[in-house]
Amino acid sequence: MEELKLASVKFKSAGKVYYFSTDLELEKGERVVVETVRGVELGEISQELMSIEEFNLDTELKPISRRATPKDIEDYEKNLIDAKEALITCRDIVSRYEVDMQLTNCEFTLDKAKVIFMYTSDERVDFRELLKELATVFRCRIELRQIGPRDKAKVVGGIGTCGLPLCCTSLLGEFNGVSINMAKNQMLAINIEKISGACGRLMCCLKYESDVYEEKLERLPNIGAIVKTEDGEGEVDSIETLKERVRVKIKDNEGDGYFYKRYDAKDIKVIKDTVAEKIDQEELEHKKELEELEKLEKEDK
Repeated sequence: MEELKLASVKFKSAGKVYYFSTDLELEKGERVVVETVRGVELGEISQELMSIEEFNLDTELKPISRRATPKDIEDYEKNLIDAKEALITCRDIVSRYEVDMQLTNCEFTLDKAKVIFMYTSDERVDFRELLKELATVFRCRIELRQIGPRDKAKVVGGIGTCGLPLCCTSLLGEFNGVSINMAKNQMLAINIEKISGACGRLMCCLKYESDVYEEKLERLPNIGAIVKTEDGEGEVDSIETLKERVRVKIKDNEGDGYFYKRYDAKDIKVIKDTVAEKIDQEELEHKKELEELEKLEKEDK
């Protein structure tokens, strides 16, 4: 009997990775057919197979059903076309019902035993009558799945403020927690429009360099700290996190004025440092919106 291997499978180019067991000799990039909670689906091996014995798994993994055949791939491509038509049909049907839901996407399982319609809504939707009509029209199992703003952006796609395709559609398999503090640590303007993505939530890219900023900030004094320099004592006026440098405000020799000078963090000694929450005017102007955004971020987790 062949040794069971751990196989990582993706169903979309920037989708989440799921794990299955297999005794087949599969290579990265090969298409496979698997049974999931949604039904029969076509996936792709996303990395080289690994020995299951290397992992302490709490549950038994589902096995990969088989390698995908040319017919499987042909059916998958046809399903993508049919899904677009089904979405149009479903929108026409939904328009006849008094339901607050915006359809965003449609997917068929590989065997077409089930069709999944994804939608967004600000409230709970009663779609019992709608389901009956959809089942009659499509003659298969129907699933109406409510998704959040981030998932909608991932499905719909678009271009970010950086001018590149949205991270969620091009490279993010799953969403990580993002917070206002990440923007503050990176000295970004706390403006709701500047730090929000196409989904209306905080930009996922705030997370990318967050660990680096947190590590460097631990070695830097806070703004307002009293420090000793080669030119005397002064107050930290600003910091350059990535360069690990600070600008210090120091009294001149006459004592009736000040001058500013930059120092590497390693060349100064902290005398007194208190953590003071700095809130700039722009943040104050957006305080209510930011509080609402932070609340939504917590609900998304």
